[in-house]
Amino acid sequence: MRLVLASQSASRRAMLSAAGVPFEAVAAGVDEEAAKASLHGEGLAARDLADALAELKAMRVSGRDPDALVLGSDSVVALEDGTMLDKPADRAQAAAHLRLLSGRRHELVSAAVMAEQGRPIWRVVDRAKMYVRPLSDAFIDSYLDLEWPAISGCVGCYRIEGPGAQLFTRIEGSQFTVLGLPLLPVLDYLRVRGILAS
Repeated sequence: MRLVLASQSASRRAMLSAAGVPFEAVAAGVDEEAAKASLHGEGLAARDLADALAELKAMRVSGRDPDALVLGSDSVVALEDGTMLDKPADRAQAAAHLRLLSGRRHELVSAAVMAEQGRPIWRVVDRAKMYVRPLSDAFIDSYLDLEWPAISGCVGCYRIEGPGAQLFTRIEGSQFTVLGLPLLPVLDYLRVRGILAS
């Protein structure tokens, strides 16, 4: 059985590679902005939105490659008041997002869905609590000088494996989840399916 990652995300590819998982990666071909807008209209909570987007990606690729086990994944950032942040459209929006996160706790929700023969067969959703320290405008500017445009594809405007670690006072939850994939449950399922040795 072949595993296909329905994503071009560098961090998801790196996690699977580092864990020794044999896989190929293909673009899901999903218009994420349109899908998010449609799903937002349904009033989904962050958990359900991440899950629905992960399923959409897995199903799109599984429909094209029914003989593969397809992994779709997505992440959502939710503030305590329920506001959800998307990937920033430009540097100014990234700065605005960082000001919103400054001095507050938010939740990062990552979902993974496996699809086979055009139907979802397994899913998991995990959450991490992220505590952002108070950020000065000067820090935000210097941070974006370092990290923009590399973080343009990152929900929350950070890569914790890089300078983004400086944003936080505390993180509760799996680092893999923060990086965009609840890796440990995914590895468990791959062992059940015989893709990884048990």
